[in-house]
Amino acid sequence: MAVPLRYPPLRLQLPDWRQRVAKRLSLIVICYLFAWFDRINVSFAKFHMQSDLELSNTAYGLGVALFVVGYVAFEVPGNLFLYRVGPRKWIARILISWGIATACMVFVRTEMQFYLARFIIGATEAGFAPGVLYYLSTWFPAQHRGRVSGLLFLALAFSGVLGAPLSGFILGHFDGVAGIAAWRWIFLIGGLPCVLLGIVVLFRLDDHVEDAKWLTPEEKVLLRSKLDADAKKAESHSLLGAVKSPAFLMLAFVYFLVQIASYGMNFWMPQLIRSSGLHDPSTIGLLTAVPYLFGGIGMLVVGKLGDRSGNRRITFAACMLLTMAGFLGAGIFAHSPVLLIMSLVLIGTGMLTTIPTFWTMPPKVLTGVGAAGGIALINSIGQLGGIVSPLMVGRIVDLTGSTTPALYTIVAVCLLCAALAIWAFPSHLIANDI
Repeated sequence: MAVPLRYPPLRLQLPDWRQRVAKRLSLIVICYLFAWFDRINVSFAKFHMQSDLELSNTAYGLGVALFVVGYVAFEVPGNLFLYRVGPRKWIARILISWGIATACMVFVRTEMQFYLARFIIGATEAGFAPGVLYYLSTWFPAQHRGRVSGLLFLALAFSGVLGAPLSGFILGHFDGVAGIAAWRWIFLIGGLPCVLLGIVVLFRLDDHVEDAKWLTPEEKVLLRSKLDADAKKAESHSLLGAVKSPAFLMLAFVYFLVQIASYGMNFWMPQLIRSSGLHDPSTIGLLTAVPYLFGGIGMLVVGKLGDRSGNRRITFAACMLLTMAGFLGAGIFAHSPVLLIMSLVLIGTGMLTTIPTFWTMPPKVLTGVGAAGGIALINSIGQLGGIVSPLMVGRIVDLTGSTTPALYTIVAVCLLCAALAIWAFPSHLIANDI
């Protein structure tokens, strides 16, 4: 008896729509890299800028805080405007305007000009981070947002990995080039590429799934159905409804605490390394990159684990506890370069994995215009921590001559964050994504 031939089923190897969406939106990651470098470049320029402009640590902290004041003042209206005109045009406008404003730091000569410049940079950047997060939430379903957020915030890590050595190189080799101080070159080189990126965004991105000519009609319907299913689960579809939500209020307060820790890391890390006894700008730049490198690796690992478990709350708490351990070590080993760098690695890994994990949670309670305005409002409230942190640390350093007491204060903030996530999050935030 003849045995019938069995052929394997025919499988068409079609491109995965998710990969094409991710590839198309990879431009956002590049924009975010420059955005974050433009935010932290002032920390690399700090010592030389302070000497040139005769700024105290308190004055430096105030300048950093005024950036946040400008950012917060225009954040929510900016993101609501994004919802009206479309993400493509608004994100492009932000990139172009803040790129120009950052490059104009080259003209700062006095303390008051430093304050004004930092405020303007913050105002022009307002709405970028929440706008990008909202934009990605309109393209990726909830089950993929952990990895997507991790990839987006990987740009935050690379801004340090690439930016710190670059800044060290500029400080060591660009002083006096074209008659410009090296610290001014940091702002010029960081700002001008943002203008070019803004132009690229204007012609490259699409506002909505339905606008994507690179997706088939069937893929658009499939993606839209997944996004609509997530929207139905959201707690609020309006900004007013979001503000009244206990989950929203908890997220806003927790993000305020997160930003106190984040600004403590980003704006004082080079100073901590310098205070440990190292003074060469190139060495400080390379060592500053190490925590960001480990943070980038942590983002990829934690994003994947978070998507697999679906338990964002516990993942977030674990990241905050790791950050807490790092700040505690940084205070204890402030004058031991090797142990300090190990502590900063813990801070970088914990902090850089905390932020993308956090931003997977707001879409659980927000959608539509509520998401556009609500995400911006959460970010704005959180950024108030960016006012408290640099002023607090700067003042403590001027009063005591040491950053250690401020680091221990941030340890308590991290512990409170983790405790709230474990024991106080509302039920809507506790639910798993899978």
